[in-house]
Amino acid sequence: MNIVVVNGPNLNLLGRREPHLYGHTTLADVEARLLEVGRELGASVRCVQHNGEGQLVDAIQALAGAADGAVVNAGAYTHTSIALRDALVGVGVPFVEVHVTNVHAREDFRHRSMLASAALGVLCGFGTYGYELALRGLVATLRARAQSGSPSTAG
Repeated sequence: MNIVVVNGPNLNLLGRREPHLYGHTTLADVEARLLEVGRELGASVRCVQHNGEGQLVDAIQALAGAADGAVVNAGAYTHTSIALRDALVGVGVPFVEVHVTNVHAREDFRHRSMLASAALGVLCGFGTYGYELALRGLVATLRARAQSGSPSTAG
């Protein structure tokens, strides 16, 4: 099983950016942990991060035929990017949306996600541990669908 973790703008600043909100764990720490969890689960995990919306669209389009699922933290683009939503829906790869903070307890503009209605699930507010929860849930869901013969597309 191939899983891609897609991170959007400013997530490369984890550990330095607003540590009172995002903590001190770096993106490299998150990625290393996800590789470990992937090995434990028997899944191959690859991580990508881009600050630009177009680069993220390209990375998502590259999932078609190459990934069984994705964990997506689109950062601020979560709340604004129809292009990312269209790319995710277009490739038909099941995904889990994840956020380090509880976006619903923050500014009003963070309460709306352009991606959530197309996602298998949404995790927020568990810090960087949310990535691990998202990966575990995604792999379990994909395996259950494969065993039951259910379609693997999101929604």
